[in-house]
Amino acid sequence: MRVWQLLLTVLSVLALSGCGYNTLQSTDEQIKASWAEVLNQYQRRADLVPNLVSTVKGFAAQEQAVLLGVTNARAKVGSVQITPELINNEQAFAKFQAAQGELTSALSRLLVVSENYPQLKSDANFRDLQAQLEGTENRITVARNRYIKTVQDYNITVRSFPSNLTAMIFGFKVKPSFTVENEKEISRPPTVDFSAPGPQVPAK
Repeated sequence: MRVWQLLLTVLSVLALSGCGYNTLQSTDEQIKASWAEVLNQYQRRADLVPNLVSTVKGFAAQEQAVLLGVTNARAKVGSVQITPELINNEQAFAKFQAAQGELTSALSRLLVVSENYPQLKSDANFRDLQAQLEGTENRITVARNRYIKTVQDYNITVRSFPSNLTAMIFGFKVKPSFTVENEKEISRPPTVDFSAPGPQVPAK
């Protein structure tokens, strides 16, 4: 009896592996690891914002609209609830992506404004923060690209026959990913329209 149970177990394992079950499991774990790195790098960037805003404010306090834009964008990023289900929910993922995009745009406008203040540009603390921000943006791009590729591999398995049958049986579904216009866009940080007006400060 035990021999037959063992044989049945072996056959079941072979059947599942041949239908993509193991691939689905491994790529799903890779997605979780890649996503954790994306969140880690985005958090590194968010942590830089308070010191960056404070430093710029010391030299360019009159740039209230830009400073407020960065502060509000960071607050919006913080308001997005990060749960394990976020990467399985297209709407929640889009909200997360939109919030991070707003912060990217706001920080870009802040750096453009800093070009108008020579003393700020020569400040050692600002230069250090700017270098950290640039490095973090590069790491974000790398982490995003890795995540995009991992999700792509996983989604192909979910949609392909016969692994799509295994995915349906065990509840593996297509996952959302970062949207890009073309392959060139995922190999560099997203471009920003600096001509777009920043948030307006309400008149007192």
